[in-house]
Amino acid sequence: MSSFVPQHTAATVLCCVCGTAITANPSMMCVMCIRGKIDITEGIPKQLTVQWCRGCNRYLQPPSHWVYAELESKELLTICIKRIKGLNNQVKLVDAGFVWTEPHSKRIKVKLTVQSEVFNGTILQQVFVIEYVVQSQQCDKCTRLQAKDTWNAVAQVRQKVEHKRTFFFLEQLILKHNAHTNSIGIKQRPDGLDFFFATRSHCLKFVDFLQAVTPLRTKTSEQLVSQDDNNNTYNYKYTFSVEIVPLCREDLVCLPVKTSLALGSIGPLVLVYKISNLVHILDPFTLNIQEISPKLYYDRGEPFRSISTQKYLTKYTVLDITPLDMVRGKFQLADIEVARDADFGNNDITFSGRTHLGRILHPGDSVLGYDLTTANFNDSDLVSLKGRGLPDFLLVRKGTLDKKKSSRKKRHWKLKRMDMEEDETMRKIDKEREEQDYEDFLGEIEADKEMRTGINLYREPNAEEILHKNRAEKEQEVMVDEGEEDADDQGDVGLEELLEDFDINEEEEEEDVE
Repeated sequence: MSSFVPQHTAATVLCCVCGTAITANPSMMCVMCIRGKIDITEGIPKQLTVQWCRGCNRYLQPPSHWVYAELESKELLTICIKRIKGLNNQVKLVDAGFVWTEPHSKRIKVKLTVQSEVFNGTILQQVFVIEYVVQSQQCDKCTRLQAKDTWNAVAQVRQKVEHKRTFFFLEQLILKHNAHTNSIGIKQRPDGLDFFFATRSHCLKFVDFLQAVTPLRTKTSEQLVSQDDNNNTYNYKYTFSVEIVPLCREDLVCLPVKTSLALGSIGPLVLVYKISNLVHILDPFTLNIQEISPKLYYDRGEPFRSISTQKYLTKYTVLDITPLDMVRGKFQLADIEVARDADFGNNDITFSGRTHLGRILHPGDSVLGYDLTTANFNDSDLVSLKGRGLPDFLLVRKGTLDKKKSSRKKRHWKLKRMDMEEDETMRKIDKEREEQDYEDFLGEIEADKEMRTGINLYREPNAEEILHKNRAEKEQEVMVDEGEEDADDQGDVGLEELLEDFDINEEEEEEDVE
């Protein structure tokens, strides 16, 4: 005989408003009646506005912060939700999402789901849509770009030398670290660059970056533009004069007596072998290495200049070399005998002396150096020698000096350049000289692997094809001897050192065309 199993049914009551049978709740009303009598979104506005800058595609996040955001992105949703007033502990946000609208309609719709407690513990959930009207408004940065002479601070970077290779290298360092992001304009000058900024703090940050990568000294001045005596406010324009030490890599220097004594009696005839935030010098006859700080150069010592530069390098051929036991880092002292390439077939003049390149030079190699037998110097630059004679030559680096060959060579890599305003007063001869300086700078990058590690090099679209073509042409050259082949091999930039060139603006244009 089967047992009787009672069935339990939930107790229901009638809604006090419409009489519908419902499960008992503290309000004794059905959901429809509660929604009809209570609107938990009553204090929340259903239409708001957002400000959008047409020039940079950024949205205003009050009070004054501009944020880049794409349509229907998380960043834009955050900006829209922060504009809503009325969301608090009583009305909680549960979910939010976009409702599709035409991109050109200047309307953004956001669907929100909120919850709130009503009638002693009853939780009511409601979904509604807020419409945002997009208003066009220029941000401060775009306003300054459209107007002229709106900068508040300028960094005037100068170097008193005959070439611009220092600024080409400094440009690559700035691009790698994005140090020019806050600048509103860059203008070329005959002896340097001007960087314009909207605020003094941005300019100070840029000057601090320059001090970290190059030796320099700075001077600051300010000019009163306007003042308000009632509010006691003043508006200034600030100028930061940045003077880079007028010494470059591979320059020949004769140190003044005070500077030489401050550096442990080095030299006085030394070679600049590296530039960082300090000037690194080398005595090629003793391998003594010292560093010159900007403070020592300008304040404690006597400011000096180089007595010879890369412009006056002469090509030599190594006839004989005997390495010595003195070694320091990558340098090794050696006794060497060389002859000028220009003397071959004319005379039998040879020169003997010492060099710091004993580790890499071999008989038959080509080497560049300064010919001091035919050079002319001012007496004031050689005072510290105290009557001692100059050596016949001073070797600088292994390699050749063929500017015509490097100028016609097509490279499989490239460098990026900053967007800057050209100097209107620049003459045609100055432009040609600048182009040659840039070509020499590219040649230095090819020859110095350590220099390449500090900057970004980018691949050309057909980099592999160009590289194979250049190497094939190099193998077919009959007039290149073994020493020159070794020097050229050192100048090859490997594909593994190059970065892919990616331009966001080009990608966006391609998507728009599709």
